[in-house]
Amino acid sequence: MDLSILYRGPLASCDYDCPYCPFAKRRDSREQLRADRAALERFAGWAAAQTGDRLSLLFTPWGEGLVRSWYRRALAELSHLPHIRRVAIQTNLSGRTDWVAAADPGTLALWCTYHPGQTPYDRFLAKCRELADRSVRYSVGVVGLPEHLPEARRLRADLPDHVYLWINAAEGHTYTDAAADAWTAVDPLFPYSRHPHRSAGLPCRTGESVISVDGEGTVRRCHFVPAELGNLYDGSYRRALRPRACPLAVCECHIGYVHLRSLPLYDTFAGGVLERIPATAARSGPVPVTVQPLRPTPP
Repeated sequence: MDLSILYRGPLASCDYDCPYCPFAKRRDSREQLRADRAALERFAGWAAAQTGDRLSLLFTPWGEGLVRSWYRRALAELSHLPHIRRVAIQTNLSGRTDWVAAADPGTLALWCTYHPGQTPYDRFLAKCRELADRSVRYSVGVVGLPEHLPEARRLRADLPDHVYLWINAAEGHTYTDAAADAWTAVDPLFPYSRHPHRSAGLPCRTGESVISVDGEGTVRRCHFVPAELGNLYDGSYRRALRPRACPLAVCECHIGYVHLRSLPLYDTFAGGVLERIPATAARSGPVPVTVQPLRPTPP
């Protein structure tokens, strides 16, 4: 089996207080942290044992995982296993980066988000350069709020050309064509994020070759569809894997719509779907990414 798994355990604490995030500055109790560690270690142990499958893993914690030793250790250890094709995590990059020296840079990848106002710009950029010095694959992104545009432009100018800088449309924010053009100048793929994608009845890889797993091992097709497919640890989920159409009206998050078969994003991100790195960015040099219009352009 060739399977991509998005894992999200109970961790919800974060060291940032971004006003656009409902989990900012939330604190987990010691008991909650112990439960998250146990759940993460159980999942990592399961993944390590699946030597008959080929797995790609993306950790998508509500909180910040890399400030916790068990996430750093799991990523490093899993990266060395021959049946693990990719192991990646979403992170604000606030924590230490020296731990990546223990990982296989051919397998490890980081999906990094820069949050202006939460960390000094030069500190974040220095951490990106540390990752590059250690040959770690990474992408960098910014939430597309108007006040973030100058910082996004600055970051695009300072990052190497081959590092992809993505822009997420801010939740509940509407973009005029002029505003969208400004963001597209930073991220040529921003048009995919600008509007939710109609997905009802459309074929999607989730529930077939992509699944979501929580700390209890409950398997769902993705983070956004609550219906359960079984449990990871008793193997019951395997019987439920099959081609499926999306049951939701729209899909508006990248970690969901990237798997829609109606979009060309598996070709765009070939080799870097989980860490959000376009195929062109995997090679050195500029990123000549172009996007076909998502809807007809008015005459």
